Amino acid sequence: MSLLYDKKPFEVLGLTPSADAAKVRAAYRQRVKACHPDQYQDPEAQRAAQEQLVELNLAYEEALKLCSQRRVGFNLVSQEEAKHFAARLVEQGNLESALRQLNRADSKDADWFYLQGNILMGMRQYRTAHQSYREAVRRAPDNNQYRIGALDAAVALKKSAQLGYRIQTWLEDLLHLKK
Repeated sequence: MSLLYDKKPFEVLGLTPSADAAKVRAAYRQRVKACHPDQYQDPEAQRAAQEQLVELNLAYEEALKLCSQRRVGFNLVSQEEAKHFAARLVEQGNLESALRQLNRADSKDADWFYLQGNILMGMRQYRTAHQSYREAVRRAPDNNQYRIGALDAAVALKKSAQLGYRIQTWLEDLLHLKK
């Protein structure tokens, strides 16, 4: 932290470290009004107010940066909700949106990895699908459905490495784009 006087940004603003961006902005505005150099006639008081204003500006920038880093989980939804919406999007054939929706889950279980594997298989991302299925199997070793998914992905991965398969999928993609 490069703040003057080695103070913490939230401390300078008179806030707790758990304060959100709105509270940071409000505290900053309030403190800037109180210490603005234009309020003082004495040059010594103006200089002291200017130093305090610089410190406030640095603290404000740092506090907002810290608040934005905490927003990582802002768009997270429950795992069950994410899986439900992702499954509905898969039914509609919208695999990219299904994968984005699934990735909003706040946690991941074996079913989550299995669903991700199914979506990735539909997108022909066999290597990543295989990894997802393997993680599902690791989390629930007795589930044969997960094992079948992992095996299907491994077979598809091997098949996709063959030249004939690559040409076939390239032609299918080309014809699909023309429609």
